[in-house]
Amino acid sequence: REDFGWRLLGPCPLFYFLIYLEFLKSFLAYMKNKSIIRFFKKPFVIIITVLIGTGGVGYAFFRADDTSTYDFVVTERDNLIQEVSVTGRVKPARSVDLGFERSGKVVWVKGDVGDRVFTGQVLVQLSNSAIEAQLLQAKAKVKAQDAKLEELLRGSRIEEIEVQKVKVENAKIALEEAKRNLTDKLHEAYTKSDDAIRNKTDQFFSNPRGSNPQIDFVVAGAQLEINIEFERLLIEPILASWKLSLDDLTLTSDLATYITRAKKNLNQIKSLLNKAAFIVNALGASANLTQTTIDGYKSDVITARNNVNTVISNISAAEEKLKSAQSTLTLREQELVLKKAGTVAEQIKAQEANVEDAEAGVKNYEAQLSETIIRAPISGVITIQKAKVGEIIAANTIVVSLISTAEFEIEANVPEADIAKIEIRDTARVTLDAYGNDVEFEVWVVSIDPAETIIEGVTTYKITLQFVQKDKRIKSGMTANIDILTDERENVIAIPQRSVIKKDGEKTVRILDGEKIREVKIKTGLRGSDGTIEITEGIIEGDKVITFVED
Repeated sequence: REDFGWRLLGPCPLFYFLIYLEFLKSFLAYMKNKSIIRFFKKPFVIIITVLIGTGGVGYAFFRADDTSTYDFVVTERDNLIQEVSVTGRVKPARSVDLGFERSGKVVWVKGDVGDRVFTGQVLVQLSNSAIEAQLLQAKAKVKAQDAKLEELLRGSRIEEIEVQKVKVENAKIALEEAKRNLTDKLHEAYTKSDDAIRNKTDQFFSNPRGSNPQIDFVVAGAQLEINIEFERLLIEPILASWKLSLDDLTLTSDLATYITRAKKNLNQIKSLLNKAAFIVNALGASANLTQTTIDGYKSDVITARNNVNTVISNISAAEEKLKSAQSTLTLREQELVLKKAGTVAEQIKAQEANVEDAEAGVKNYEAQLSETIIRAPISGVITIQKAKVGEIIAANTIVVSLISTAEFEIEANVPEADIAKIEIRDTARVTLDAYGNDVEFEVWVVSIDPAETIIEGVTTYKITLQFVQKDKRIKSGMTANIDILTDERENVIAIPQRSVIKKDGEKTVRILDGEKIREVKIKTGLRGSDGTIEITEGIIEGDKVITFVED
């Protein structure tokens, strides 16, 4: 059909143009003297009209299949890069202040200001030998409880029962000792408190034990003076009643009640001493008050506060020792009962609970041990290092400060369609609007939020990127254009994505072989950021892949 059409109508454009001119000439001549109807009845006009119609239809028909043109690419191997492009904003990098939850003596310090540290690195350590000893004891207790459980499973002998009786007696003796120690600490607490108030503090009061105690010197702040004098008034009956109750204290008394009362009294006395320390430290020498007297006040108040703090700690330690002794006695008695009664399922379960309790004790001391160590929560640089070996550090005091390695970081929101492509440590190129596209900075992804962020109804995920190198040109608040390198392939065949056709669940492309077109099934891989896609199967290097057809 193609050859026939061109042989018949090859010169059609010129041929029809000449016929048209002749037709127009004849038409104008007839129009001068004759009607249009008679003109179209002329044989010459009829023949020309038929030729024009037939030729035009044939020309259009035979040319229809030959007007298609093709755009194609010749496949070759190249490197393919996949990037995710987002916009973010520069903000100051992460910083963190670190301190201890407990006070203690510094025994180890690592790193000075300006040193780089890494996540998990030990920076400062307090003395923790006592806790380590308690941890070892707790671990030993776990082993002991495990051994008891094994004994229960094995069964008891007469000799074992006798040994257990001795352990019960020893536990009772230890309990009596713990009670005696606690009563001693309670008496000591009263004695130190009485001395702290009636000897150390009352020396700068007038009528301290009366109904209207007055401070002998001028206090900066009328309300503070009133508060101190009122607290001194309240403490006098507290000391009196406390003394009377301790006179009735024996080893068989309800020690828990005495402990509660002692702690309450000590806290109230400690409050007064703290206020007293504040006012004496603010004193200055005058005609009525010498510096020697002031120094004496200060020294006595410091001693009083130290004594009260010491007895508070002693009571807590004695209380803990009593609880431990009570627990040990209970345990020994239960073990004796178990040995006498023989092994039953309930006894085994009870012993298993004891094992779990001992293991919980280990975890408790491990937690306490961790509170004596400061570890770096982030990788970065030390900006503050206040710890010194041998120094006593107070609880909740900032000891070390860190900032992340980069001074600035970038926060950006990535659409959910792209978030799966990004991983921590992916590198990226950044341009800042302030400096245009010619200035690029290197960054890398350091975190990806697991929870979504909804922005104008669109689900996104926040990522954080840090600059690889410091640069004085970077300022907080700058708008950043980020191209994150998420994947790359080397020496692969890639074609434009628009050339891939999806049909019946399969992917195909059209290959141009000479003047023929054939469809080829393919398998694809990585999608490139430049609009190309990797072909893993179906195409070889040098194939002509059709990308566009124009009819």
